[in-house]
Amino acid sequence: MIGGTAVLLAGCNAHQSTLAPFGADAADIRHLFLIMLAGALVIATAVALLMRHAVRAPEGDLTHRGGMRLVLWLGGIVPTIVLLGLLVYSLPYMKPRPVGPADLTIAVEGEQFWWRVTYRPTDGATVESANEVRIPVGRTVAVRLTATDVVHSFWIPGLGGKMDMIPGRTNTLVVRADKAGRYRGQCAEFCGLSHALMALDVVAMPPAAFDAWLAAQRGAALRNGARATGDGASLFASNGCNACHAIRGTVAAGRIGPDLTHFGARATLAAGILPMTTTNVARFVRHPQAIKPGVRMPAFPHLTEAEATAIARYLQGLT
Repeated sequence: MIGGTAVLLAGCNAHQSTLAPFGADAADIRHLFLIMLAGALVIATAVALLMRHAVRAPEGDLTHRGGMRLVLWLGGIVPTIVLLGLLVYSLPYMKPRPVGPADLTIAVEGEQFWWRVTYRPTDGATVESANEVRIPVGRTVAVRLTATDVVHSFWIPGLGGKMDMIPGRTNTLVVRADKAGRYRGQCAEFCGLSHALMALDVVAMPPAAFDAWLAAQRGAALRNGARATGDGASLFASNGCNACHAIRGTVAAGRIGPDLTHFGARATLAAGILPMTTTNVARFVRHPQAIKPGVRMPAFPHLTEAEATAIARYLQGLT
């Protein structure tokens, strides 16, 4: 059994596993898991020894009184002591990480089936994004979680524990990344047909790089090279895309769907399930339901492949 467990654990994805942490809280969870596993093995060993003794003891060697003593110690007292010790040991790890007034706040709102992400730094200049969370390494971050439609659950295994996102309520998850890199998060509460397709990218960055990135995100995408004119921009506007999506620096100011201001700078699309390629963007524009069943974005089957590609190239230019 232990060998089989080791094989299964060896197959864990380092980019989405509590056993491969990049955050302080996930490291604590892994530590507690290993301690709890050791405690469980002690209890299981005690029970196995009790069973072995009961089965192999010669007839008459184990009296009723002696058997009851064994059951009391190995079946009651020892497990109670072990479990109580584990509880006392784990209590300090349950204390919430303190949040200071200078710490970064990120609001994440779950929707079917994507993530609305809003950065709220201490200077008050908010920045909205979607389906990607970036955090500075070594700094405490308060992630305020809520939902628009149904209950979702925010879980970045390598960063910290999971927490539910409930409509009408805000829960706060406090985290701190200790290692830079790109990781993966996932909705951990069934929320509809595409629940399994509701992922997100998590990027832990050096503090200076994060500050520079956040400052750049405040600007309009057009300042970074995207064109306001051309077939793609015209098709985007004429098909009503700007009614649902916002692109800073243009007339697009919709709030129903994800903010696309810096869409082309993201590594994935459709909430972390497809690589950011022109072909994938064009496919999603024309037939989003075929890629993500139940998504609320309407399909545009009337667009030709050339038109969908033009829109895709325009969106990829928003960096």
